[in-house]
Amino acid sequence: MSTDMQVSQGDLPLQGITVIDLTRVLAGPACTQILGDLGARVIKVEQPGVGDDARAIGPFVDGTSAYFLSVNRNKESIALDLKQSGDREIFERLLERADVLVENYRPGTMEKLGYGWPELHARYPQLVMTSVSGFGQTGPYRGFPAYDMVVQAMSGMMSVTGHPGAGPCRVGVSIGDLGAGLYAVIGTQSALMRRARNGQGERVDVSMLDCQVALLENAIARYGAMGSVPGPIGSRHPSMTPFDVFVAQDGWFVIAVGSDALFRRLCDLLDLAALAGDERFATNALRCMHEAALKELLEKRLQTQPRAHWLKLLADNGIPTGEYSSVADIVEHPQVLARGMFAQVQTPGGQPLRVAGNPLTVGGGQPLVRRQPPALDADRERILQELAMPLAPSA
Repeated sequence: MSTDMQVSQGDLPLQGITVIDLTRVLAGPACTQILGDLGARVIKVEQPGVGDDARAIGPFVDGTSAYFLSVNRNKESIALDLKQSGDREIFERLLERADVLVENYRPGTMEKLGYGWPELHARYPQLVMTSVSGFGQTGPYRGFPAYDMVVQAMSGMMSVTGHPGAGPCRVGVSIGDLGAGLYAVIGTQSALMRRARNGQGERVDVSMLDCQVALLENAIARYGAMGSVPGPIGSRHPSMTPFDVFVAQDGWFVIAVGSDALFRRLCDLLDLAALAGDERFATNALRCMHEAALKELLEKRLQTQPRAHWLKLLADNGIPTGEYSSVADIVEHPQVLARGMFAQVQTPGGQPLRVAGNPLTVGGGQPLVRRQPPALDADRERILQELAMPLAPSA
């Protein structure tokens, strides 16, 4: 698209792509942050005076939402009221130069504003429009509002999370939002690749509920194969044993055994040769049937040594294992630090905040944070200058 709207990001995969970001809270901003991390120029269009709803969600650092800071790096901000003619003109000038529009309004909202897909595609045929919503652009629930908790509950995700008899349990992170954000990135990049072949933009329709159903993976397959309804089983795997959290002398750690050969090796390492010969544990299927008995026998042995002993012994001998970590542990973990999995952003006042980084190691030596999360309307003057428009204040 037009080169005068680009900000150099070095040699990154999405360099030269301009994204207009109409999203707020989490699913949409997570998508556009990843696109920005990968080199796209992201211009965040926010409601004047208020901005992204996330700006009001705590906790706060130096008066700025840490929630907002965590998913809005590498973006610019301009405040526009899309019901006002002057701001609509600015928005449409931005669309003329854009490659992608990402929005997460309730279905029907863009149509009411006059920016439905048929209208946009007719005016800007190369534009990719990615829409993230609770239930997608079609179906009987199309217009219903949704948050992460709603789709976790509706999808069945909560029904397989937690411990038996403990009641419904939400996944500990906003997997409903984050899953949709990740699928939105994939869909957006796929549409850009097809546009490179045929020159035409297209609509990407992402439903948070659909994404949760997709992430149920083998729960749906198990239901189809066995006819029984999967339920919560704690931390263990439903079809591999031993594959669980175990207690050592001084804390929890994980053992994940996915084959009969690995199980025999585990028994040898733990000096439990009798378990390998026990007919109850001869195959993975039998071990799954007798999971509780096997766990009790393993933990009796594991509690004789600290977990560091077992972690080294098992890892050195090819048994998948890992320590159980708190958030405080993982932010100081040497492997995660070596991989550069944390970023430092700043509030508009300069206060630093550590946030999660991007696991995609593309772009070589490019710094992850090339632009700090913006204050509301912070880039208005420069954007309007690029558009050769008067420097009118936001409404």
